[in-house]
Amino acid sequence: MLKGLGPMRLAAIAGVGVSILGFFIYLMSRVAAPQMELLYGDLALTDSKAIVEKLQADKVPFEIRKDGTEIWVPKDKKNEMRVKLAEDAIPSEGRVAGFELFDKEDALGTSSFQQRINYLRAMEGELARTIRSIDKVQAARVNLVLPQREAFSREETEPSASVLLKMKGGARLSHAQAVAIQNLIAAAVPKMKPSRVSIIDDKGTLVAKGFANDQDYAAETAQEMKLANENRLARTIEDLLERSLGPGRVRAEVTIDMDMSKAVTTEELYDPDSKVVRSEVTNNETDKNTEGENPVSVTQNLPDPNAGGSSTKSASSSVKNQDTVNYEINKTTKNIVREMGEIRKVSAAVLVDGIYEIGKDGKKHYRERTPQELAQIQALVKSAIGYTNSDERHDQVTVESMQFAGGEEQYQAEEPGEFIFGMRREFVERVASNLGLSVVAILFLLLVLRPLISRAIESMQAGPVGPDGRRLLTAEGAMMPQLAGPAPLPAPALGGEEEVIADELIDIDKVEGRVKASSIRKIGEIVDKHPEEALSILRTWLYQES
Repeated sequence: MLKGLGPMRLAAIAGVGVSILGFFIYLMSRVAAPQMELLYGDLALTDSKAIVEKLQADKVPFEIRKDGTEIWVPKDKKNEMRVKLAEDAIPSEGRVAGFELFDKEDALGTSSFQQRINYLRAMEGELARTIRSIDKVQAARVNLVLPQREAFSREETEPSASVLLKMKGGARLSHAQAVAIQNLIAAAVPKMKPSRVSIIDDKGTLVAKGFANDQDYAAETAQEMKLANENRLARTIEDLLERSLGPGRVRAEVTIDMDMSKAVTTEELYDPDSKVVRSEVTNNETDKNTEGENPVSVTQNLPDPNAGGSSTKSASSSVKNQDTVNYEINKTTKNIVREMGEIRKVSAAVLVDGIYEIGKDGKKHYRERTPQELAQIQALVKSAIGYTNSDERHDQVTVESMQFAGGEEQYQAEEPGEFIFGMRREFVERVASNLGLSVVAILFLLLVLRPLISRAIESMQAGPVGPDGRRLLTAEGAMMPQLAGPAPLPAPALGGEEEVIADELIDIDKVEGRVKASSIRKIGEIVDKHPEEALSILRTWLYQES
């Protein structure tokens, strides 16, 4: 039976058997092996080395993954090893000392200097621990400078801080995250300003700069605001025009003239025409006076005043009226504070690609855009940037049409002919090739592999094999396929030479070769003698082949 299968089938059966055996061996090894879990991740090589030495000393199996940054141990050993490693302060990197420094502090034997240093270390550790919770930050180190005010000193030095960050992989800290860290430290440290915090990464790149005074910080902030506004307006113009002109066919540059000075103006305006009576006072006075004239003589000096003499009298009176009216004059007071970054002028330069048209010769030709098209584009740009033409601002917008370098190739790459059913030709061809390979694989399984397996199974159920390895059609084997038909008649008895010829006829391989004519003649005689049995055998063979 094995010889009848052939070397190719035997090799295939052996390969499948070896594969199945290897799969079961792998499966048993996975089942028998202990379940591994992550002990520590994102480790430095020094910490990985210390952890490996500790695990080797305790004879704990482990696995090192991701180039030594992760160490895996059996599930039942994970918590135990974490406790043992924590006793030895491993891993050291990332181990931050916060306010737990004061848990075992002896208050009686500690000086004020030691307490101040421990407080500074605790503040740095807590801030570093908080910064590490930010996404993509692997490690952080904070250095605080908290100056002490000296006695009899009027000036007080402001605190400052520096932060060193180590990012995960190739991540970079964004400007918004740097500003957030600055404000985080400023809110946690008394009298700390965000402008006094400097941030750098592990590659020595300055992420956020600290400033000595508020004026420099304000100037730097205004400059960053200027660049941000210019980039924002340029991207707005490009996004707006690319929807109609096509991607990569427009380029915009915006320049903003900003006033970096800061001014405070106070104005008081009086309106004399709008007056209101505040108070009114009326004063009326009447004065009367009577006087007499007596001549100077000896009679006036006598004891009896009635004794002789004469006198002359005069009278006077006056009336005085005084009105006082107080008016309140309308007054307007204005306090105008002008901060840095006031826009004086916006200048925008927009460069657009022309149009590629197919000429009569069938080739593409470049054409500049018409003035009407440029005017439409200019109107869109003015609306996008908030164009203003007044006495205070004289904005400028320039739109020009020029041929872009490599624009024709880009235009050809975006022709409608490169799209099929609204999708790019490359994508459609890739999907079609994958579907074709899938169909071929299915047809191979159904039309090639399945018949081979069926024939292999049939060959295992076939009759005996001759001494030379060829399958023989014996009388018993020939009669087996016709079990469903009528019983065959016994073969006629043959003698000597006829028996030898019959043996040769029974050998199918020799029938196809040397004794083809005699076999055909013999088969014809058998068919003539037993037509019904022959027809039944042929029908059975046809049924088995189908």
